[in-house]
Amino acid sequence: MTRRYKIIAASIAVVVACAILLAFLFGRAVSVEVALREPNVRAAVYGLGTVEARILSRIGFDVPGILAELNADHGDLVKAGDVLARLQSFKQESRVNKAKAGLANSEAALLRAQAAADKATTLLAQRKRTNQRRQSLLGKQFVSEEAAQQSQMDEDVAVSEIAVSRADIEVAKSLVKDAQAQYEYESRLLMDHALRAPYDALVITRHKELGSALGSSEALFTLVEPKTVWILAYIDESRAGPIRLDQHAIIRLRSLPGQSFKGKVTRIGFESDRVTEERRVYVSCGGCPEALHLGEQAEVEIETASLADALLIPEAAITQFDGAKGKVWTIEDGLIRQREFRFGHRTLDGRAQLVSDLSKGVSIIIKPSMGLQEGWAAKITNGKAP
Repeated sequence: MTRRYKIIAASIAVVVACAILLAFLFGRAVSVEVALREPNVRAAVYGLGTVEARILSRIGFDVPGILAELNADHGDLVKAGDVLARLQSFKQESRVNKAKAGLANSEAALLRAQAAADKATTLLAQRKRTNQRRQSLLGKQFVSEEAAQQSQMDEDVAVSEIAVSRADIEVAKSLVKDAQAQYEYESRLLMDHALRAPYDALVITRHKELGSALGSSEALFTLVEPKTVWILAYIDESRAGPIRLDQHAIIRLRSLPGQSFKGKVTRIGFESDRVTEERRVYVSCGGCPEALHLGEQAEVEIETASLADALLIPEAAITQFDGAKGKVWTIEDGLIRQREFRFGHRTLDGRAQLVSDLSKGVSIIIKPSMGLQEGWAAKITNGKAP
């Protein structure tokens, strides 16, 4: 019996101790901090990226050859149409001269065919008059029938010769066109031995030196249009939704960590990276230094909204947060509750804008401690609740 009484007494002591603890916890108000409204809040998203150029060209010759002349190097600014390099061209110059001579020959042949046609026309006129005269004399019996037949045959032959001469002219014209095309082709190939700048550009790289053998379309220079340099930033898909064209941005370059530059969203990629789940956003940088280096790492902050007045909740205080809604701890009539709310814009310091209507007298706890329970009494320590 003594042992039984001891067990009963110990059980009663535990129950009493728990009751005292619960009475202490529920009777004692928990000190908490709540969210307060803030004016002029800047909502933004952050992304890492690199310096790139919208217009970048790797240019080379359309024909193979030996590099004989170089007029540009790394870092040079060139104008559209400037000759950047030339290939050895003496063989092609000979082909051009040969094609030119062939064109001259074909033009001379055309002139000869036209002269022959003129001669045939004159001969036809002469034989036609002769034939007319003899045919009239045949009726008067002044010439023989054989002579009249011969004159008629001579006229018919002259007509045929006219047709032949006209055909010769057409053949000669075709030969002239063929020679002209060959001459233009060889001249174009000669022009292709000179490499010209396609636009005003900055030379980023020169890939070959004098005497190098180049294949057709092998890159010799890498050019960029300096005015098209921009930042390619990668933004997490979960935060990229509010990004729009022409939004303002702040850019920081890795080589200039103490400086920031103003930019603007110029393009938003239609395709996200399927592995990293990031969206490509292109930001122009009007105030960036001229000596930019392609591929340099950059940090980008894109301002998605400017909120005149906002109630911001730390994302760490939101449970089951999916980017749009989540649960938070609240104080209602002095007691702790848990409610689900909707959220909107987010700031770079990890806070989300509350967009759900907040009832009067309800406050949201921003630093919930471990083990909070609904129904506990709470006391606000950081001012009056909104």
